Amino acid sequence: MRTKNLFTFLGLVIFLNANAQQHDIAGLWEGKLSAGTDIRIVFHFTKNADKTYSAIMDSPDQGAKGIVCNNVQFLNDSVSLEISSIKGSFKGTLMADSLIDGRWQQGPASLPLKIKKVLRVSHANRPQTPQPPFSYNNEEVEYDNADKSIHFGASFTFPTSGGPFPAILMITGSGQQDRDETIFEHKPFAIIADYLTKAGYAILRVDDRGVGKTTGDIQSATSMDFANDAEVGLNWLKSRKEADKSKIGLLGHSEGGLIAAIIAARNNNIAFVIMLAGPGINGADLLTGQMGAIVKSAGVSPEATEAYKIVYKNSINFTITEKDSSSAYAKAYPAYVEWKKKQSAGILSALGITSDEANDKKMIGTMVAQFGKPWMKYFLSSDPAPMIEKFSCKVLALNGSKDIQVLPDSNLEGIRLALTKSKTKVFEVKKLEGLNHLFQHCKTCLPSEYGTLEESFAPEALTILREWLDNNVK
Repeated sequence: MRTKNLFTFLGLVIFLNANAQQHDIAGLWEGKLSAGTDIRIVFHFTKNADKTYSAIMDSPDQGAKGIVCNNVQFLNDSVSLEISSIKGSFKGTLMADSLIDGRWQQGPASLPLKIKKVLRVSHANRPQTPQPPFSYNNEEVEYDNADKSIHFGASFTFPTSGGPFPAILMITGSGQQDRDETIFEHKPFAIIADYLTKAGYAILRVDDRGVGKTTGDIQSATSMDFANDAEVGLNWLKSRKEADKSKIGLLGHSEGGLIAAIIAARNNNIAFVIMLAGPGINGADLLTGQMGAIVKSAGVSPEATEAYKIVYKNSINFTITEKDSSSAYAKAYPAYVEWKKKQSAGILSALGITSDEANDKKMIGTMVAQFGKPWMKYFLSSDPAPMIEKFSCKVLALNGSKDIQVLPDSNLEGIRLALTKSKTKVFEVKKLEGLNHLFQHCKTCLPSEYGTLEESFAPEALTILREWLDNNVK
């Protein structure tokens, strides 16, 4: 789901006794942390006019950029800095003009980290990303919604000969993403579009609000607003002579699957829907399951995980039923206090919960505030099942067996049950073994691993998409 909001960052000012400096560390420094998988760390040191330094950090493999560092010190070839927003720090010694040998500390973890001065940041290897020249037409297009309040930027690809072609509107997952659904330098939508265009399909992929060439308010927008945006693209697609009007469908990933369900439920001229890791259960249950899977994957016992899910779900329920965050907190915190009284010391310890009342209040307050934001509150209140039950189009629903963001068993079963109650006669619901939320073959399968994997989209998943379309749409 919203793998972009990994960190919240604060401002930085660093102070340094410039007279003690013997070297200049301004520039780019890059290294790798080995924590199960290699994670690239990049520090950008800037020398200010008063000869002090400023610094930010990137974690390219986790999709995090511009993380502000605090309390940077460079004195007698010793370098130290803190990253308070993620409770991390780095200390090292300048061994040469281009090498700092040091140690990374974050929570209980302490890992060696050597960083080298580089001219440019290295890029992750993404061998599947399509490269020009393309063997098909690739148009950069722009269009507006009806009242011209939003201007959209998109790419439209279609074969060089023949037509009209079956056409697909691609809908990205949660968070602000570009038309390629770029995440951790992976471009899954570009890969899918390239593959399917070569197979004889016309594809429209669009920048989300506030990204690339697309404008529009994002702060108060919900999945319903994004569905309205997608329908603008759908209408544009219908206007193109290259698109077969009787064979236009939707492909949505993650939240894009929910958006596709909203559109297909209210448009009976959608020919097909493809849901990639799309939700099949209500948002509150989906997010609770996701959080439980992440907590369990971090090594927390099943008993403690189930206990935490109770607190998490209670906070969600109070937030979506109460009129505002204050009212929700007034009910969520007392419920938490009662829950805490019933838990063993072992479970509380496993969850990192102490006797500090201030921390308890902060934890519940943070949950309620997060759940109360417009996008989140809509998502938590959403239920795709009644929408899917209104379908009359053909449907393909896929999910990876290792997905811990949209759990495969409960969501695929929810989609299947809803489809059996719909007018849809042709559908396939399938779990793909060994794949994560991004349809990559994975090891830990945690979101933190996505960027460390070279594979962007499993070849077998591409094959399944094409074969299903060839058999049911062409």
